[in-house]
Amino acid sequence: MPYIENPKTKGSNIVCCIPQKGTCPIKCEDCFFQSGRSYLEPLDQNLPNMPDELLPEQILRVNDGNDSNHQRDLVLSSTEKFKGRRFFNTSIPKAFDEPWVLTVNPAGLTDSNFHRLDETKVSHLMYVRFRTNLWNLELLDKCVDHYSKLNVRIVLVFMAYYTQSLPQEFQASYEYRKRTLNSYWCITHEAWAKVMERYKDNRFVSSCSGDGSIKCKDCGICIREFDYVVARKK
Repeated sequence: MPYIENPKTKGSNIVCCIPQKGTCPIKCEDCFFQSGRSYLEPLDQNLPNMPDELLPEQILRVNDGNDSNHQRDLVLSSTEKFKGRRFFNTSIPKAFDEPWVLTVNPAGLTDSNFHRLDETKVSHLMYVRFRTNLWNLELLDKCVDHYSKLNVRIVLVFMAYYTQSLPQEFQASYEYRKRTLNSYWCITHEAWAKVMERYKDNRFVSSCSGDGSIKCKDCGICIREFDYVVARKK
């Protein structure tokens, strides 16, 4: 079947793939991938979604939907020809010996806990992703403290909500607007800036795409951190 490009990563030199069929077992609430709003709908017709080749300047993001530790052997074998130019996305704290990204508070952990890796598992880790909202900032503080001590970068991914109700006390800090393809309740600029102010003196903390454009070509974090891990391992 023909490859379908992720509109979020268009123009960024990141190429996305999903080697598996079906939906992700993690089942994060409001996940665009399995909520009927993905650019790959209908999933049963468009998965797996795999590019044939990469341009010399491009890298492969393995699993912009689904999870790279789900059917791990399939994921590794399906992307083997891109070894050295791939990184893995996962919400399961099982390390890779190549560049990878861990979402530390997926699904039911989002507002209550996060995966705590120790120093033996972070050598190829590009960064951890923290699913951020205005009511889990105390948990975020603990995550930042833990991973900063390991010299691991923490990238804040500000949650946008479609079906999940916002707590009443935070509703004024969210606005309904279109992101890449769909409209969601998204954090306002003012509220985003206040969160980022908390970590202005911590060089390990950054925000995925800032609070404006969420297009990867305007961000660059993934390519920067991929290059850093690769260079560090040479």
